[in-house]
Amino acid sequence: MSDPVVITYLELPAGAPLLAPERPAPAGFATREVRDPAVNRDMYRRVGADYQWVDRLPWSDERWAEYAARVETHLVELDGQAAGYYEIELDAADSSKIALFGLLEEFQGIGLGGHALTAALARARELRPRVWLTTCTLDGPHALQNYRARGMRTFHTATLPAPA
Repeated sequence: MSDPVVITYLELPAGAPLLAPERPAPAGFATREVRDPAVNRDMYRRVGADYQWVDRLPWSDERWAEYAARVETHLVELDGQAAGYYEIELDAADSSKIALFGLLEEFQGIGLGGHALTAALARARELRPRVWLTTCTLDGPHALQNYRARGMRTFHTATLPAPA
């Protein structure tokens, strides 16, 4: 029997400092905005393969296009190669949500995640003063630690039954 899934809601409140990683970004690190639903679909499938991201897999091309039109998507790159991505969704007059954030497995553990998250939080904060996201116990083992290291704090938790 699997353990229940704990969902943690974190925020970077308006005015709270965004804490950048202490180490410099890896050489060749960059992010860039993309507007192509095929990128959203591909990165969702590839990044989410290890984390049970399955809800969107059956979406049609039309549904991906509708979704991609309402989020801001950024590729995380290392030496011009896609290493991960994040999506930002505007959800309230004063908040933006990092709807998805993740790195491909081969780019984890090299100091990229903190810099990618810093870029995501900085961009989301340009759009709205408060930024929030969710993570869960199905995500990578360093996800929650990375969010907290950037200055985010928990504002809610929930527990769901183990996935079937």
